Amino acid sequence: MRKLWLIGCSVLLLSSLSLADKVVSQWKCGMPSETHGIDVGDQANHNYAVTKTTCTASKSEVGGVKEKEGVGTEFEETTGDTITWHGMFVVTAENGDKIYYHYANSGKGMVKAGKFQSGNNKWSMVGGTGKFAAVKGEGSCTGKGNGDGTATWDCEGTYTLK
Repeated sequence: MRKLWLIGCSVLLLSSLSLADKVVSQWKCGMPSETHGIDVGDQANHNYAVTKTTCTASKSEVGGVKEKEGVGTEFEETTGDTITWHGMFVVTAENGDKIYYHYANSGKGMVKAGKFQSGNNKWSMVGGTGKFAAVKGEGSCTGKGNGDGTATWDCEGTYTLK
């Protein structure tokens, strides 16, 4: 009986894992269109900022629908050449529906002369509109700054549609 119970639990666990779909995406992000910064004043190069940045998906599909554009609004803290952040990324899919992502850095990112150089984040899908109203998911991204002040983010994770 114990083996039967163990087999049943294993089957349920494996079937629930197989219900999650994988997402692999790449985002090209411009320089922030809005930045509101405040110098903290306790040491050189320490500031807080709220920024808004628009990104375009070069590859990404969720539930058979391509993600097209995203707008990230984030809170940042920069100290010297390091940066931490968290925010919301609102994606518009090709069908017009939206997907809401919450994200936060994992480890400190690097900046040079005020421009993003590199960093990592973790994200979670927390809903959306239309087809994505009940989407749930999680994953991570690795970002790299480009010489012109833009950034490229390579992301992957899993999600479920309800």
